[in-house]
This record gives sequence, structure tokens and C-alpha cells, in this order.
Amino acid sequence: MGYSELLKKRIFEGEKITKQEAIKLYAQPIEELCRSADEIRKHFCSNGFDICTIINGKSGRCSENCRFCAQSAHNNTGVPEYPLLTAEEIVAQAMVNQEQGVLRYSIVTSGKRLQDTEIDKMCEAVRNIKFRTRISVCISFGLLNEAQYRKLKEAGVTRVHNNLETSRRNFPNICTTHTYDDKINAIHAAQAAGLSVCSGGIMGLGETPEDRIDMAITLRELGIKSVPVNMLNPIPGTPLAQNKRLTSEDMRRIVAVYRFILPDASIRLAGGRGLLEDKGRSCFLSGANAAISGDMLTTSGITVKTDMQLIKELGYEVRYGNE
Repeated sequence: MGYSELLKKRIFEGEKITKQEAIKLYAQPIEELCRSADEIRKHFCSNGFDICTIINGKSGRCSENCRFCAQSAHNNTGVPEYPLLTAEEIVAQAMVNQEQGVLRYSIVTSGKRLQDTEIDKMCEAVRNIKFRTRISVCISFGLLNEAQYRKLKEAGVTRVHNNLETSRRNFPNICTTHTYDDKINAIHAAQAAGLSVCSGGIMGLGETPEDRIDMAITLRELGIKSVPVNMLNPIPGTPLAQNKRLTSEDMRRIVAVYRFILPDASIRLAGGRGLLEDKGRSCFLSGANAAISGDMLTTSGITVKTDMQLIKELGYEVRYGNE
């Protein structure tokens, strides 16, 4: 029995793998690793597939200096800049997504955090979405506090997105205008307000395999059940523009190891998936079971229609993942 198979058996029995075991697992033969990860996914998550879309509700001029981001005011990328969209614009897009069979819709805004007046406007948008659709609403409004999250929950928000981006060790190499603990505190505030949290990171920032594993273990400790796995799209004008793109094999290995660490989570292929030759198909056979569909914040994505066909071909069923 190979090492991947051995750890799979222990996970089936309810054990959690350690960091050192995950590091050893990361170096195992990829086909056995990915096959075992897919079996873990089937065991804990069946064939459910959680698909969501996002809308860029406020673009550019962000005060934060995240080195990967096209929307940072510190980076010269020529990204479109506009203030908060109106409630009508956000509701209209939610209705389009519902018609396409999407179950989750996330409103994402640039900046360190929305101001209270902006949150009031977004609460109006969320209430209208809930009145006019059956779609589940998620938000990504930056580093909010518990009171702000409670107001959004009362309006109808069910989930908060707040990526850790990378490991605690590597985070200062990526951003210095806020801290890892700022992110952790915002996640705790959302959870205290009764909201589920979607949190993951970006692969290809210059991190090591150990950094990737450390982030996954932190997510496990936080009780995160929706984990976006982004692949860096090196955007001209950002400090990481020259970073080497990851390959399909890199991404398969990452999502497979994440499945071992987070056996019952929705592991969600997100930004950068369109750069992969197979658009993520092999990752969905290696432990991933969720995706962000449609356009990303500042880059083109994969159409919902194309993704729905892929989901069907792979034998998945579109439904809500674990909360």
C-alpha cells in the first residue's frame, strides 16, 4: 500500500493528517495521490458540486499594496476604476446568474473595507436579491467588524469571503498594509455574527509547498468549509508580473493535498483556472469539487454554460457544498 493510500485509509477512519505527513504526501507519485484524493472527496462530499459567480461591485484604487493585485493603487495596471455599483445593477446580474442555474452569487469590492454608508447600500441590494431570486448571497467587503457582519446577515447574506492568500510566514512578502492577524480577526468576526466563511489563497506567489500546507492547516483550524484555490495570473504592472505560471500538474498536486487536509470542504478552483489547458478538468478529478464560474474581478473567466456542461460530463450534481 502506497503512502497516499495509507493516509487515505486513516482519513476515512476520522483521523487528521499532520503537517509533516502532508509534506511527505506532497512528494508522492501524482497519479496515486490524485486518485486517493478523489476517493476522499467522494467519501465525504459525494458528487455534489458547488458553483458560484462573482460581481466586481467596486473596482480599483485600493489602498492596500497586495503584490499580485491589479486593483491596488500601488500597482500601475490600467484596470477599470469605478465606485460602488447601484443596487439595481447588482440585482440584475444576480437574476441573470440564477437563470443560468448558479446557486451562489458573491458581491466583491475593492478596498481595505467598505464604509458604513456603503454597507447600508449593499444591504439594500442584498434584500432586493433575496426578494427577487432564490440565489444565495455571499460578500467580500474587506476587513469588517462583527457589528457590520451582523447587519449584512440580517439583510440576507449567508457567507463571507476573506482569503488568507498564503501562509503566515509568507504573507509579509505579499502585503504590508494589513496583517495576517487582521484577516484572522475578520474571519472570527464573521463567524461570531453567524456567517459561514469562504477562505483560501493564491498559488504561485513565490511560496513553498510548506507554505501551501501551512495555509491549509490554518484553514482547517479555523473551520473553513469553502476553500478557493486560485492560480496566480501574473498581470503586467504588478510586482509579480514575471512570476512563472503554475502547470496543471502543480494545481492537481495542490488540490489533492488540500483534499487530504480538508476532507469535507468544498475545494474551489477560482482565479487563473482559465490559464490551464484543460480549464481545471483534471483538478476536478483530483479532489476539487467547486468552482467560481464566469468572469473574475479583472480578468476573463469561463462561461457558466461551459462549466455546467463540464460538471455534467464529470458526473457531478450542482448543489450547495458543506457550510
